[in-house]
Amino acid sequence: QVQLVESGGGLVQAGGSLRLSCAASGRTFSSYAMGWFRQAPGKEREFVAAISWSGGNTYYADSVKGRFTISRDNAKNTVYLQMNSLKPEDTAVYCCAGSRQRTSYSTAYYSRDWYYYWGQGTQVTVSS
Repeated sequence: QVQLVESGGGLVQAGGSLRLSCAASGRTFSSYAMGWFRQAPGKEREFVAAISWSGGNTYYADSVKGRFTISRDNAKNTVYLQMNSLKPEDTAVYCCAGSRQRTSYSTAYYSRDWYYYWGQGTQVTVSS
């Protein structure tokens, strides 16, 4: 069983930055692929970014590419999402997710159904 706890959300002006953290319990964090998803009011949960268990591969939604960076520190059981040049449309609840599955298909990382463990989320609000 893995528990995920996000932190680092808040209110920021457009153009600003935030760094989200997702702390995982358990001794097998390094074997999990990790992802970040977000959900704005009235919208579906959407993929933001993901990172392989080794950290060697990263994946991003087109809407955040070049502005957001996902990383992980397996020694600290933590995955991060550095968000720069924030826009009002980035406002959402951001959740981290974990998957123990292995795949050779990069498309899997973009799917909500591929992840089994989910955190409760942290609110990010970007004012214009």
